[in-house]
Amino acid sequence: MANVANAILSVYMSRHALSIVLLIYLANSQDIVVFQPTFLVASGPTVTSYLLGNTSGVSLTLRKVSPSNTTGSIGSPSCVEEATRWTLATEQIGKTALRLTLRFNQSLRLCTENDTIGDCCPKPLCVLETLQVSACVGSTPQASLLIQASLYAQLFPINAGSDNQTVIPNQVYQPLGVCPCDLTHRVCDVRCCCDQDCSSADLKLFASHCLPGPFGGQVSPAPEYQCSVQSSENTPDWFPFLCVHSPPENNPYLGLFYQGNTVSSIPGPSFQRPMLTAPVPVYVQGSPIVTLNGQFFTIPQMLFGQCLKRAPVAFLKDFSVECVSLLLSCPTGAPLQTQLTDLSTEVKNGDGGVVVVNVTDVVIPDVSVFVSDSSVVNTISERLECPNVTVALDYKFFWTGNGITGITLTRTVGTITSNQSVMLTARYSAAFLNREFRPESNSGNPGYQVGKPVIAGVVENGTEVIQRRILNIWKSVHDGLCSTAQKKMVIFGENSTSGCLLPVSRHDLTQCNLLREKVTNLQETLIAATYVAKRGNPDFTSLMDWVNISYANLKSSAAMGNVTSACDGVPSHQHIQVWTLITGQIGGIPQREIHALEVDYSRTTWTLECGGGDISSCQDPDAPQLFSITSSVTFIDIPVNTGPPKSRFQINFTEYDCNRNDVCWPELAFPFTRYFTGEPYSQSLAKGMVLVGMFIAASILGTPWRQIRQAWHNGAL
Repeated sequence: MANVANAILSVYMSRHALSIVLLIYLANSQDIVVFQPTFLVASGPTVTSYLLGNTSGVSLTLRKVSPSNTTGSIGSPSCVEEATRWTLATEQIGKTALRLTLRFNQSLRLCTENDTIGDCCPKPLCVLETLQVSACVGSTPQASLLIQASLYAQLFPINAGSDNQTVIPNQVYQPLGVCPCDLTHRVCDVRCCCDQDCSSADLKLFASHCLPGPFGGQVSPAPEYQCSVQSSENTPDWFPFLCVHSPPENNPYLGLFYQGNTVSSIPGPSFQRPMLTAPVPVYVQGSPIVTLNGQFFTIPQMLFGQCLKRAPVAFLKDFSVECVSLLLSCPTGAPLQTQLTDLSTEVKNGDGGVVVVNVTDVVIPDVSVFVSDSSVVNTISERLECPNVTVALDYKFFWTGNGITGITLTRTVGTITSNQSVMLTARYSAAFLNREFRPESNSGNPGYQVGKPVIAGVVENGTEVIQRRILNIWKSVHDGLCSTAQKKMVIFGENSTSGCLLPVSRHDLTQCNLLREKVTNLQETLIAATYVAKRGNPDFTSLMDWVNISYANLKSSAAMGNVTSACDGVPSHQHIQVWTLITGQIGGIPQREIHALEVDYSRTTWTLECGGGDISSCQDPDAPQLFSITSSVTFIDIPVNTGPPKSRFQINFTEYDCNRNDVCWPELAFPFTRYFTGEPYSQSLAKGMVLVGMFIAASILGTPWRQIRQAWHNGAL
């Protein structure tokens, strides 16, 4: 059936199009004009038709006609223009077609009592007339078009709202749903007396049957304690003394609302093809940064212990990584060989704009910090001489709100020269700065979080403001020497031990005081602070949130006498002990604080080892031997003192437990005890005695005492 209907529809459309083409052909061949269609019935204020043929030199006239009373026919077309309530507009379409449009230039609104008849419709059938459009060449009509217009008045609500905006009332004094029973748009709902679409005549029909309660618009009824709501019939005698005079705006049914505002309406569905535009990325913490061509902005990063050369950068996520590569030959591709055009990337800023990475080059003459000898492959076929190797990329992202305002890149390059394969440790970092400032993140709120850095500080000179510092332990890299070693932050709740190697010769062991001082200075660089924060979000202006860092007073080891190639009392090991305490819970998460922090040094004796096959350090006074310097940190949990275990009576019988009940009988006489500090104890005691006296007097003179005396008297008789 569907195929048959489609076939019939296609045949009809093809015949209709063929007839129009045939009319145009005949009109052109015979130099005449015709209207298509020649008769229209108008039910709306706009009518459209077409004039086909040779339209050059043709003029259009419009007049109102009426059929003859005797014959019922309409007279011949006329080229005389008459005044009507319609306007005629034309538009040339090609050389052989003219589109004409008629519009009714009067309002179709139904007249009210205060309106004039010329600007509105006096009755529902507003227009009932016949129009004739004539195509004339000079004063001779060539074709005519008849239009039967039948227009009805349009009904609008009394308070018509705007089509593109909705005004929300002031919700402080009026609820948002002011009329819940108004269910139909621009229609008066029956028994809904708050419906703004109902006229006064409509309300008279059901004024006595309005819907009650909040559904009927009585969202904020006056409370019963208002003096204005009580009727004289049901008012008790005591009501005038206890009723409340309050304005109607002060109503508990309103609740807490925000101020009213104006919002835009949601656009309706459209059958036009939408204009698709590229979405503008809105950056939030953790979302990937996008370049102008829609790709992720990437920097080498570490993932599961592996270095990824193209890892997306997350917004507001700082990182600093090191990627180790074995160089058997000079690198040729990214990220060790980079071009300025590849680094100057255009990045979407999150506000619809674009920022370009500003690159600054730093050339270092010595790359020994980044390069170490490889023990995997000792020899190569040719000498390595690699110029302009990128050994570090340090990005700085400047941000405000949810957008990026600028990106700078410091590229560190150098020349690698070696006769054998080398291990290259390249460094990559990204830091997000807000207005040239990189805020220091807290380590908890309020207690410390496991995995966050321990916050330390020192007091500025002449002030009580504490400058933030970091506690560190050793982090050996490359060859493990202390001269090239880095520092690792002390992480809360993480026990750790690390160290480095210090070259010491026989000549150094003859100057033990200098050696001890050198080792002590190395160890003191790890802790450049005098205070440690109790909590993860300390106040840097108050010493109450900080604890002094204490140092253990260790006795020096006994002197070894005149021993060559040895030094005692060397502080080779530094140990940090942190005592933590759980002070409570917030949302089920324990809140940990630092109760104390102590730094302890273990002193050892360093002696040259001359045994084995290598005795050069014992014979040559300048030949070094490696000694270890270590540092460690340990976190010790202080157990919470819960007190003695409770008995079965204390666990089950909680009626008189003031901490677990709203009514506390043991504190009934609290104002008369010494724990009450609202007024002096003597005044409280005096007032208590007065109350006791009044109670005794009321008992003696009252009805119960008379009944007791009467019963006693009757019993005595």
